Amino acid sequence: MSHWQRREFLQATAGAVTAAGVMTAAAGTVRAAANDKVVIGMIGTGGQGRNHLTSYRSLPNVEVAYVCDVDDARRAEAQKIVPGAKAVSDLRRVLDDKSVDAVSIATPDHWHTPAALLALEAGKHVYVEKPCSHNVREGRWLVEAAKRSGQLVQHGTQSRSAPLIQTAVRLLREGVIGTVLVARAWDVQFRGPIGKAQPGAVPAGFDYDTWLGPAPSVPFQSNRHHYTWHWWYDFGTGDAGNDGVHEIDIARWGLGVETQPSSVASIGGKYAHDDDQQFPDTMTAAFEYPGEGQVGQRRQLIFEMRLWSRYYPHNIDNGNEFLGTKGRMLLTKRGKLEVFNERGERLDVKLPEDRTVSVRAHQQNFIDAIREGKPLNADALTGHLSSSLPHLANIACRTGRSFRFDPVREEITGDEEANQFLGRTYREHWGRPQQS
Repeated sequence: MSHWQRREFLQATAGAVTAAGVMTAAAGTVRAAANDKVVIGMIGTGGQGRNHLTSYRSLPNVEVAYVCDVDDARRAEAQKIVPGAKAVSDLRRVLDDKSVDAVSIATPDHWHTPAALLALEAGKHVYVEKPCSHNVREGRWLVEAAKRSGQLVQHGTQSRSAPLIQTAVRLLREGVIGTVLVARAWDVQFRGPIGKAQPGAVPAGFDYDTWLGPAPSVPFQSNRHHYTWHWWYDFGTGDAGNDGVHEIDIARWGLGVETQPSSVASIGGKYAHDDDQQFPDTMTAAFEYPGEGQVGQRRQLIFEMRLWSRYYPHNIDNGNEFLGTKGRMLLTKRGKLEVFNERGERLDVKLPEDRTVSVRAHQQNFIDAIREGKPLNADALTGHLSSSLPHLANIACRTGRSFRFDPVREEITGDEEANQFLGRTYREHWGRPQQS
């Protein structure tokens, strides 16, 4: 097996960057496999990856042909869920198979966009877990690569396919609380510290160099391994990008803004956990969307995160509140939707019987888009605009400065240090994946 090379990724992104604005394959075009069966390759088989597998198995006429992971144990566990699938450690084995119609990506965040771009370049549709990118620049690359390739990209914010959340947004659009001016999103839960550790030996059966992929080469450390990678700058996006992005996406959707924000402010840091994690355990961020600048057009989105508390706003751990000129709405993916008028009186609204938020429904939307040309509920642009918000909040918190953001150029105005965090550098050598 040849070495992973940095140029493999850069070649995939080059077309995305140079093809900005180029569209191939109009939206809504039927892209179904000739035999109507959709063949999936699963890349990343940790906890969420196994959820993907269980869900895909339940969908009619969907075949999971590959389970791919750099951890031997996880790969073996995944194969127990789909015994007929081929178990491989190198994602190129999946991408080279022309019978595979689509891939589902549930890797660590630093692999989300690289894997998605390589898959699009190979002609595969992509379902990519949230956040779709490790940074703002990668999100833009993904949007342009999807346009250039004509392939579908579904972002893993599954609330977009949930009847309860869809009902809430419809009510907001119908003016149930008047003009929505402010949306709140919060991620309040207890996540324990990851402790302090020193570099150590790589566990047997774990291809660490391929796991690092395009990220900087650092020694293996037990508390930046499975799941704890979320709290390290080079690999994760903190809990704002991990769990908070779900509520941020709902807030942006309900607020009705379809651009990047123009102003970003964020404060926070490590208030509770004295450990190795680099991202904040406490954060409050605000984003402003000025519209055309007139009264009634400006919008504000507020995000709160506390990872050491179970004191939930409105008794909702992860949730949303929408404030309008004629009332407010409380919403959570746990099944609650309450609407109040401007006097605080609760209004009766008709809710759907199905109040769940599931990966399965979101995957079904993805499969229907591939097979029948139905619209995606969370396409690449939707994912990029929502994923950008935790990225920008993290930058403001990391630098200790608020900033103006150019929503068209996607650049921070007048702050070169902060601008550097909009992207990252990539390793010259990506290692030698093990053969499977």
